[in-house]
Amino acid sequence: MPIQTAPSRFNPFDFFLFGSRLNRETEVLRGWFTDNRFMQDHGWGGFELEAWLVDARGYPMPLNQEFLERLGDSPLVPELSLFNVELNTEERLLRGDALHHMHDALAETWTFCDRKASEMGMGMMMIGILPTVTHADLTSKNMTPLSRYMALNEQVIRMHGDSPFELDIQGREHLHLEHHDILVEAATTSLQIHLQINQDQAVRMYNAALIASAPMVAIAANAPFLFGKSLWEETRIPVFEQSVPLGRDRALSGPLPRVSFGHCYIRESLLELFLENQQSFPPLLPIGSNDRPEHMHHVRMHNSTIWRWNRPLVGFDALGRPHLRLEHRVTSAGPTVADCIANAAMFYGLVYALATDKVPPESLMPFFETQNGFYLAARHGLDAQIPWLHGNRIGMRQLLYQDLLPLARRGLEILGLDATDIGAFLDIIAGRLRTGQNGASWQRAFVAQHGPDMGELAVAYLERQRTMDPVHLWTL
Repeated sequence: MPIQTAPSRFNPFDFFLFGSRLNRETEVLRGWFTDNRFMQDHGWGGFELEAWLVDARGYPMPLNQEFLERLGDSPLVPELSLFNVELNTEERLLRGDALHHMHDALAETWTFCDRKASEMGMGMMMIGILPTVTHADLTSKNMTPLSRYMALNEQVIRMHGDSPFELDIQGREHLHLEHHDILVEAATTSLQIHLQINQDQAVRMYNAALIASAPMVAIAANAPFLFGKSLWEETRIPVFEQSVPLGRDRALSGPLPRVSFGHCYIRESLLELFLENQQSFPPLLPIGSNDRPEHMHHVRMHNSTIWRWNRPLVGFDALGRPHLRLEHRVTSAGPTVADCIANAAMFYGLVYALATDKVPPESLMPFFETQNGFYLAARHGLDAQIPWLHGNRIGMRQLLYQDLLPLARRGLEILGLDATDIGAFLDIIAGRLRTGQNGASWQRAFVAQHGPDMGELAVAYLERQRTMDPVHLWTL
């Protein structure tokens, strides 16, 4: 059943039937892991980029339906709110000049879409949180009218109970308010980086992605403001975790939160996470299918309602052969096309280097330190002091510049990427470290110099984004 025509309401039998089929498919999946059924064609990368539609004053425009109609056949799809769209990219083999082609393809598509938006009196903006969005904007009246989103909203409210949701974030300032649906999640827009992996490398790769998450969220931080409050460098993290507040109470939704960093490294295979999905998370969207179990409809649908910051994916190629992918969800959208590709390159390089070290880095740092470092990095960005390997505590800029940039370069060389492209995109990361300027710090510096006019900030940001210059070169 296509998601667009799926029901928005369900009865107890829908949940029972979905759970039964989920259990059956999970057993088939267990057999695939036992028999090594997954493709051994690794090193393919891609990403999804979420974006805002804004007016000439930098305020959100709830026109994604009209905009997508004007675009016609395009790689853009609607997101949860009428202010947002998502751009899906073609996955590429990470060899040779793949980074160069990823950049050029994204730049061409982005420029075309932004030009079409301009014809409607709008602009497209890639940023972690739009500083002009208000709490009043993020209500169900501005939900994209697709049945999946309506069903998701209804089911989260049902599972949460009668009490309102709370947003309670202590950053440089304190934000505390109540909300009554999941639309607050739409305040957050991200670059979701995908990497196809081999089954026999999956444990090392997934754990490497967890360890890479702290430096990645710091280097890509681009969300310091929400509703006029100065909060974390990457405020997306607490906002998303609190906008779908299920799993904090065992009586509501099992022992684990549905949006989280996780609670441990994996040990034997990615199957551990899919078994955890089945055993610890009740179905949220029981959108069923009569497809054969080998199509994994219910496994994949259920997994899509569990938002780990590093999410495992089961996919299929054009011939129907299954493969495994990682979805790295910690990075903000933007600030520019070049910055997005640099962030993706940094992730690919770090994961490959960490996962191929002779000594697994997860053996050198307890999981709780990896988790703690992630939240410290999201809160303090490039100024964070985080726990690292061998029990050391280190400043984020020093760690990135001295250790992780060379490590990422080695990982990209292992993949066989072009040396010129490696240099060009990692130089963008190095530029942020030299200047101390990523998206979040530029936004803070702009407000410090020009005052807390969020509209002025958004307009200035969009002007600089359209130059295509990476953020470390932006002026105030």
